[in-house]
Amino acid sequence: MSIHVALNHVTHYRYDRPISLAPQVVRLRPAPHSRTPILSYSLKITPAQHFINWQQDPQANYLARLVFPEKTREFRVEVDLVAEMSVINPFDFFPEPYATTFPFAYEAWQREELEPYLTPLPRTPLLTEFLATIPRAARASVDFLVDLNQRVQHKVGYVIRLEPGVQAPEETLTLALGSCRDSAWLLVQVLRNLGLAARFVSGYLIQLVPDVKSLDGPSGTDHDFTDLHAWCEVYLPGAGWIGLDPTSGLFAGEGHIPLACSPQPSSASPITGLTEKCECQFEHHMQVERVWEAPRVTRPYSDEQWQTIEALGHQIDADLVRDDVRLTMGGEPTFVSIDDHDGGEWNTEALGPTKRARAAEIFQRLRDKYAPQGLPHFGQGKWYPGEQLPRWSLNCFWRRDGQVMWNNPALYADESRDYGADGQLAGRFLRTLAEHLAIDPKYVFAAYEDVYYHLWREDRLPVNVDPFASRLDDPLERERLAKVFRQGLDAVVGHVLPLQARAQGGWQSGPWYLRGGRCYLVPGDSPVGYRLPLDSQPWVAKADYPYVHAPDPTQAFPALPAHSEMHAQFAISRSLGLPAVNAAVSGEHFAEKALERVADALAHGADSGNESPPRAGESASLVTRTSLSAQARNGVLYIFMPPTEALEDYLELIAAVEATAEALAAPVIVEGYEPPSDPRLTNFRVTPDPGVIEVNIQPSASWDELVARTTHLYEAAHLSRLCTEKFMLDGRHTGTGGGNHFVFGGATTLDSPFLRRPDLLRSLISYWHNHPSLSYLFSGLFIGPTSQSPRVDEARNDSVYELEIAFSELSSATAEAAEGIAPWVIDRALRNLLIDATGNTHRAEFCIDKLYSPDGATGRLGLLEMRAFEMPPHARMSLAQQLLLRALIAHFWRTPYAPERLLRWGTELHDRFMLPHFVQQDFDDVISDLRGAGYALDSAWFAPHFEFRFPVHGSISVLGMELELRHALEPWNVMGEQGSVGGTARYVDSSLERLQVKLSGMAAERYVLTCNGRRVPLRSTGKVGEFVAGVRYRAWNPPSALHPTIGVHAPLVFDLVDTWMKRSLAGCQYHVEHPGGRNPDRYPVNANEAEGRRLARFTPFGHSPGEIEVAPLPDNAGFPFTLDLRRS
Repeated sequence: MSIHVALNHVTHYRYDRPISLAPQVVRLRPAPHSRTPILSYSLKITPAQHFINWQQDPQANYLARLVFPEKTREFRVEVDLVAEMSVINPFDFFPEPYATTFPFAYEAWQREELEPYLTPLPRTPLLTEFLATIPRAARASVDFLVDLNQRVQHKVGYVIRLEPGVQAPEETLTLALGSCRDSAWLLVQVLRNLGLAARFVSGYLIQLVPDVKSLDGPSGTDHDFTDLHAWCEVYLPGAGWIGLDPTSGLFAGEGHIPLACSPQPSSASPITGLTEKCECQFEHHMQVERVWEAPRVTRPYSDEQWQTIEALGHQIDADLVRDDVRLTMGGEPTFVSIDDHDGGEWNTEALGPTKRARAAEIFQRLRDKYAPQGLPHFGQGKWYPGEQLPRWSLNCFWRRDGQVMWNNPALYADESRDYGADGQLAGRFLRTLAEHLAIDPKYVFAAYEDVYYHLWREDRLPVNVDPFASRLDDPLERERLAKVFRQGLDAVVGHVLPLQARAQGGWQSGPWYLRGGRCYLVPGDSPVGYRLPLDSQPWVAKADYPYVHAPDPTQAFPALPAHSEMHAQFAISRSLGLPAVNAAVSGEHFAEKALERVADALAHGADSGNESPPRAGESASLVTRTSLSAQARNGVLYIFMPPTEALEDYLELIAAVEATAEALAAPVIVEGYEPPSDPRLTNFRVTPDPGVIEVNIQPSASWDELVARTTHLYEAAHLSRLCTEKFMLDGRHTGTGGGNHFVFGGATTLDSPFLRRPDLLRSLISYWHNHPSLSYLFSGLFIGPTSQSPRVDEARNDSVYELEIAFSELSSATAEAAEGIAPWVIDRALRNLLIDATGNTHRAEFCIDKLYSPDGATGRLGLLEMRAFEMPPHARMSLAQQLLLRALIAHFWRTPYAPERLLRWGTELHDRFMLPHFVQQDFDDVISDLRGAGYALDSAWFAPHFEFRFPVHGSISVLGMELELRHALEPWNVMGEQGSVGGTARYVDSSLERLQVKLSGMAAERYVLTCNGRRVPLRSTGKVGEFVAGVRYRAWNPPSALHPTIGVHAPLVFDLVDTWMKRSLAGCQYHVEHPGGRNPDRYPVNANEAEGRRLARFTPFGHSPGEIEVAPLPDNAGFPFTLDLRRS
C-alpha cells in the first residue's frame, strides 16, 4: 500500500551586504530514472528577480541554471515535492547470462560507453590492502554485490561531517570513519578497481517509521525523517544501474530518490556557483510529512479513529448490559510461522518439527498473562482419518472464582528441559501418590511394550532391512521400531495406578488381573495412558460397566471447595531440607522422612480391594477400570490423568499430584484426560491444524476484555515468531488459511442469548443471507458451495425455501411456549439446514454443533460459531469485525430481523457479488442500517479489510478516463474423486481467477473496453460515467481441473477502444506471473517483497496496435456482469 509524503527542503544563504551572484546550477530535481514516483514538484528561488533555464547534463540529470540580474542580500532555494512511497523490490532484475556470475567482463561496446565510470583513481596502500581482502572466486553477481556493500558498511563508521567535499578513499580507510558521501565514493573506487562500472549518486533519503517493529535486528527509525544522502550505483548488464548504499549496507529502495548521478562527486553537488567575497550565514532545513496513506493492514486506523471505535464499543456494551443480553464472545484465531513460509507444517500438514515448540512458546505467554496458577494440561487433540497419530492440544484451565488450581509453577516441567526423570522415579511417584490418596501402593504396576508383537514385526522385515537403519518406507514406523529395539523389549515404559473416585468420597484401587501377570501396551507412539490393554481387563456386563458420564451443563453447580482445603489434605512440611524443586531428579531421590510424617494418617485409609479374580462368566463389576499413569520421556515425568465425572474429584487429584511432585522435588507435566466440562472453569487451548496453529481463546463478556485479550494474543504471537498472514508465490496477501472463527454464547448454557431468544439466531441468519457482503468481505480465498463455510443458498438449491419453513415453525413454537421454547427444538429445526453440500454440520457459515444438541453434553453449550471469517493481519482489524458483530446482536435483540421472504439471489450471488464494488455497496447498506439503529459505525473503519480482500493491481488514466484493475472473488470447485496412494482424493480447482475492472469518466456511446480482444460487459454503477465488470480467466493449468482443454488466458491485455476512430487510446497488461519470467520458487519473506511481486505483474502500457473492430457483446444472461474468457 502506498503512502504519499511531502518533502520540503530549504537551503538559505544570507549575505552581510548586497552582492552579485554568478550563474548558479541547482541539482535538486529528481532524476529521470528515479523509480519512486514523483507526483508533484516545485522549485522556488529567492530573489524573485531571476531567470531559470532547465537543462540536462550528459548523464541526463536535471539542472536548473539560475541567472540573477541584480545584486541580492540572500539566496534561498526551496524544494517541495510529493512522492509516492510504494514498495520497490531492489532485486527485481535479470542480469545478462554472462553477467550472472562475478567476475565477468563487459562487452567491448559497453566498455567504450562506460569508460568514465570504469576509470579509477590511482591505487593507494590501504585501498590496495582492502581490495586484497575481497574474495575473487566465482559466485553469483548479486551475492557478490550484497557482500561487498556490507563489507564497506562494516569497514567505515558513519559520522556527520560538515566540511565540504569528499574524502579520498585512502583517508576514509585510514580514519575508518566517513560521511555518506565518503563511503559512497570509496565503494565507487572499489568497484572500479574490480572492473565494474560505478557512479556517484546524490539524492534524498526518506525513511518512515515502520508499522511493525522488527524481531531481528534494528527496526529502523523511530520518527519520519528525510535528508540529503549519497550512495553508489553499479552497472550490471541486463539489469542496468543498481543502487548500493554503503552507509546502511542495503540496496537502494523506494526511499532513495536520486537527484544527480555522475562519474565524479563534484558534478553531483546540489548547488554550484560563484559569489562575490562576503560574509555568509547558512541555514538548511528539511522535513517530510505524510499527506495521504492508503488503508493498509499494518496500521489500519489512526489514533482518532481508534478512539471513536473504542467509544462505540463501550456504548454497545452499555446497551447489551441494559437489555440483559448476557453475551460472551470467544474465538479461534490461527497463526503461522514468521520464519518458515515454505514448510509443509505451515501450509498443508497438521504436525511438523517446529510447530509444537512455537505452540509451547505462545502457550506459556498466554498462561503467564491469564493463569499463572492455573493448570497446564498437555493432552490429545483431534484425530482425523488418514493421520497416523492424533494431534496434541496444549490446554490451560483455571477457576472462575479466582482460586488456585496449581500452586507452584516451578513444579510444572518445561518440555524442552531434561530433568533426569526415569522409570524408577515414575514408579516412586505413583506409590507416593497412592499413599497421599490413602491407597495401598502395591497396586502400582509396570507397563511394557508388547514383546510378542515387536518380535513378530521384526520377523516380518526383509532379510536385508535392519530395523535400526533408515530403509523402511514409513518414517514413523521406522522410528517406532528403532526406538523400541534401542530401549529393549524388557524395558519398563511407564507405571500404572488403577484409580477411581468413590461415589461416597475418597478413592479406590485394585488389581487388573492381566493374563501373564504383565501389562503389555498396545503398540504405538502415544503416552502410556492411551495404550493400556483395556480389552484384557476382566469381562463386565454392560449394565455393570462404570461409564464416566459428562455432567449436564444446564444443571446447577455448587461453589467449588477452596484450593487451600484440598491442598491441606496432602500438605508436607517444607522443613525437611528437600532439594530445590528445579533440580534434576533421578529415581534414587526419595523423600522418606516426608512420607513417614504422613504414613500414620494414610495407613488407616488404605483399601485393599477385592483380591480374588472374578470367576468365569462372572461380571467383574468391582474392578477399578480407570487409571493414572506416570511415564518418563526425554528426562521429563508425565502424569496421565484418568477421567472423572465430578470436577471436585479432578481438582482433588490434581492437588495430590502437586503435593507428590513437591514431596519428591519432581516437576511434572499433566496429560491425559481433561477436567470435566464445567462452567466453573474457563480455559484456552493451543492446537495444531493443517498449516497453522489454532488458539481457542477464552470467552470475553465485555468490550474491554475483548480489546485486551485480542491485542495481547497478537503481541504474544509476534513475540513467539508467529504471524497472521501468508503471501502467495505471485505476491498476493492472504490470511493464514486457518480462519478466525468467532464463537458466541453466554457464561452458562442457559445464559446463551440464542437459547433465550431464538429470534436472535433467526435474525442473524436472515440478515447474512440478504447481505452477501457479510459472507464474502471477511472470508478466505476458498469460497463457494464446496468451501468450509458455505452460505445456506450455496449448499443446496432448496435450502432457502426449507429455511423459511423452519423459521415459521420456530416462531409458532415460541408463541405457543409459555416459558420459552425448549432448547433442543432450536437445534432440531436448523441443524439439517445449516450444513455444507455433503451434510456436514460443522462446515457451515453458521455452525450450531455446540448450541443445544441432545446427542451429548459437549454439544449443549449454548454456542454459535461463525466460520466465514479469515484471519485478519492486525488485532484492531479483528476487533473492528467483533464490534460489527456485537452491534448487530445488540440491534437484533431490540429489533428482530424477520423478513417475510428471504431473497433468492440465484446466479447473481456468484456474478455481481464477486465484484468488490457491489460488496462495498451492500456493506454500506449494513452500515447504514446500524447507524439508523443508533450505532455510528463508519465504512472507513473497514477500508483495510477491503484493501486486504480486494487489493488494487494497477490503474491508468487517459483523456480524463481512469481504468482500475482490482482483485475479485472466485468460487473454486472441488473435483470428483480420483485414485491416490492408499485411497481416493478430491482436488480443488483453484486455476480460475477473477478481476474487477472499473472505468470512470467514460462516454459509453463512444468508448468500449476490451480484454484480450473481447468486449467487457461494463455495467453502470448508477454514477454518471462510471462502469464496472468482472473478467474471469484461467490463470494456470493444474493437472486436475474443470475443462482441462482450455488453456491459460494470461497475460490479460486491456484496451480502451475509441469506436469512432477504431483504435485503442491506451491499454495495460496484467500478468499472473512476472512479465520478465522471474518466477520465484519460494514464498515472499515479508509484505514488502510480496507487494513488490504484485506491482511487477502490472504494466501500465501495452495496448493493441492497429485498427480494432470490436464484436458485439455475447449474451450471458446468467452472469451479465462477467466476461468469462473460457466461453467462445
